[in-house]
Amino acid sequence: MDHKQLNYFLALADTLHFTRASERCYISPPTLSRQIKQLENEVGSALFIRDNRSVSLTAQGKAFVHYAQATLASWRQFKSECQDDSQPLSGELSLYCSVTASYSFIYDLFARYRKEFPQVELNLMTGDPAHSITQVQSDLTDVAVAVKPASLAQGIEYQSIGRSRLVFIAPTMQCPLTDTLDNCTEGSLPWAQLPFIVPEQGVLKERIDSFFKRISIQPQVYAHVSGHEAMVALTSLGFGVAYVPEIVLAQSPFKNQVQQLNLQSEEIDIGLVTKKKRLQDPVINKLFNVAGGIFNS
Repeated sequence: MDHKQLNYFLALADTLHFTRASERCYISPPTLSRQIKQLENEVGSALFIRDNRSVSLTAQGKAFVHYAQATLASWRQFKSECQDDSQPLSGELSLYCSVTASYSFIYDLFARYRKEFPQVELNLMTGDPAHSITQVQSDLTDVAVAVKPASLAQGIEYQSIGRSRLVFIAPTMQCPLTDTLDNCTEGSLPWAQLPFIVPEQGVLKERIDSFFKRISIQPQVYAHVSGHEAMVALTSLGFGVAYVPEIVLAQSPFKNQVQQLNLQSEEIDIGLVTKKKRLQDPVINKLFNVAGGIFNS
C-alpha cells in the first residue's frame, strides 16, 4: 500500500472536499480521485460516499482513518530509528500554519533549518490556525504553528516562538459603523450595538467570548470566519469590528483600510506543536532546537 495514498486519504478524510484536499496534497482533483479509487480497490471496500454536493466517510472509511494514521506514524518512527548519526540528517518534515505565520515566524525558521539540514525535505501547508493542534493529533502534519491554549492536550509538546498583541479593529471607510464610532467618546463604545466579525473556533474565539462575558453583552455577530486574515478583509469592507492578532494586521494587504481602536489589549503566545513522542524523530527534534535558538536567544 502506497504511503502517499494514505496521506491523500487522510487529507480527504479531514476536509471532505476533493478540491481542498487536492490543493493540500499538491495534486489535481482528478488525480486525487483516481488515487482514492485505487486505494478503495485495494482495501476492497468504499471508504467515501460521494455525490454531486458532498463527500462523507463510510463506516469502513472511519475505521481506516485510524489504520492510516497508525501506519504512517509507525513508518515515520521506523525511518527516524534508521537515521545514521554519522550521515547528514535527511528525511521529510511537514508543517501546518496560517498564511501570516508562513510570512513571519516560519520564513526565518525554515531558512535557518534548511541551511543546517539541506537534505531534509520541507513541506508547508497553510490553513486556519484554529485547526493546528487537531492537524498534529490526527497525524495530518508533523508540526504545526498554534496559538497556545489555556491548557495543552495530553501528549502535545509546545515550543514558544513569539508573542502578539490582540487588537480591536474597525474600518476606515465611511459607513454606518464608522458613523457610530465617530459619535462615541473614548471609553464609551456602544458594544451591544456594534456588529462583530468573529472566528469560528479556536483560542481567539475563546478570548473574544470571554470579553463579551466580561462586559455582559450579547454581541451582534455579522459573520463567523475561518482564518484571521479574512477577518481583517471583512472589517475593511465595513461589515463589523474584529479582534485580531497585531501580527496578522501588520502582514495584511488591507491594513491601511482599517483602524485600531484605542483599547487595552492582551497578548497571545504563538509556538510550534507536535506530539511528544515525535520528538524522538531527529528531523522534528532538530526543528524544535533551531526554533529555540532563534526565538529564545
